[in-house]
Amino acid sequence: MATSPIVDLWGRPIETADLDEQQTESDSRLTSLKRHFADHPSSGLTPMKLAGIMKRAEEGDLIAQSELAEDMEEKDAHIQSELAKRKMALLNIDWNIRPPRNATADEQRDADMLQELLEDATWLEDAFFDMADATLKSFSNLELRWDRVEGMQLVTGYDHRDPAWFQTHPDNRNQLRLRDGSHQGAELNPFGWIAHTAKAKSGYLTRRGLVRVLAWPFLFKNYSVRDLAEFLEIYGLPIRLGKYPEGATEREKATLLRAVMSIGHNAGGIIPKGMDIDFNNAADGASDPFMAMVSWCEKSQSKAILGGTLTSQADGKTSTNALGNVHNEVREEIRDFDLKRIAATLTRDLVFPLYALNGKSYRTRHRIPRFEFDLTEAEDIQMLSTTLPGLVQLGMRIPLAWAHDKTQIPQAKDGEDILQPQSASLTQGAQND
Repeated sequence: MATSPIVDLWGRPIETADLDEQQTESDSRLTSLKRHFADHPSSGLTPMKLAGIMKRAEEGDLIAQSELAEDMEEKDAHIQSELAKRKMALLNIDWNIRPPRNATADEQRDADMLQELLEDATWLEDAFFDMADATLKSFSNLELRWDRVEGMQLVTGYDHRDPAWFQTHPDNRNQLRLRDGSHQGAELNPFGWIAHTAKAKSGYLTRRGLVRVLAWPFLFKNYSVRDLAEFLEIYGLPIRLGKYPEGATEREKATLLRAVMSIGHNAGGIIPKGMDIDFNNAADGASDPFMAMVSWCEKSQSKAILGGTLTSQADGKTSTNALGNVHNEVREEIRDFDLKRIAATLTRDLVFPLYALNGKSYRTRHRIPRFEFDLTEAEDIQMLSTTLPGLVQLGMRIPLAWAHDKTQIPQAKDGEDILQPQSASLTQGAQND
């Protein structure tokens, strides 16, 4: 039987008929995944339980670690806020499709075609956000929906799949597989997924996500918040002492005890005549030790997620504007790192499939267009305008394209109106008259 001339980046042949239905819909072994519900391992979390969750994840069982990450993001407002900042920073960054080096005219046309297709993809920005979920969980898998539109194979959307649906291959701890009940799991279909992995740290796939760093401050913070709540309940209310006369019956004593226990919260109650309730001052105590622990945990979380604390909270002491700018620069470096990894994943799992299935210039998987975010910062135009003329007069041969890149000013296309000095435009107008 003849094999398809189209292969993925690992040389596996692609049949377009396989794209008609998503893998999780067509494979009967995977139908049980959609009936999976989380066990919420954060409930009753202890150091021993957390260590067990991480140990099982290293052995390939990612269910509990993935569900713990979900719980952390839902239960801890500080983690959710910091992660949202890191995700939101990835949006509204310009991007483009670059053709291969020394591109032919056909390759340039195909790159322009892919640019138009993805600019029209209303789901793409949501995909950036969902791919950033890998920052916490170390991976994020989006299952693509393909459709044939006007003779072209196009991606019309995607579904973000629960991280708990996946496991690692027992012989390759960096390879994700779908849980289908088998020991090895089911291989992800080529051209069927955007399989993004993040790198908060080096190591095997299951240990790269921030969940393993943030889980410990999350646990200690929960202990401190619980202890603080108990402290406020015990020390925040006055001590109530009930006095019953001699000879009181057990029933009368029980009545007085119920009144003592409830009167502080209900602000009212009744007791038999001849009995008294005295209110003494609340016991002395301080909440500072508990809040100090909560503050340490939140600062640790901010450092792990954003690389610093001054972009999320100020202490009124060391939070100077200069330090804030330094911390913001670190955050921008983290943003650029995330974007470069997302661009590499999109080149492999989105741009290449679209190019291989629709590109007229496609010949080999070794020459493909690339998805790139524009991470260059515009230089100070005023500074360049004062320094460049002097450098040119000294004989420096400065490429025009370099100046446009530095200033982030696009080059005019052939026949397009351009800005000109007023004197030059007046002279040209007079010559035309």
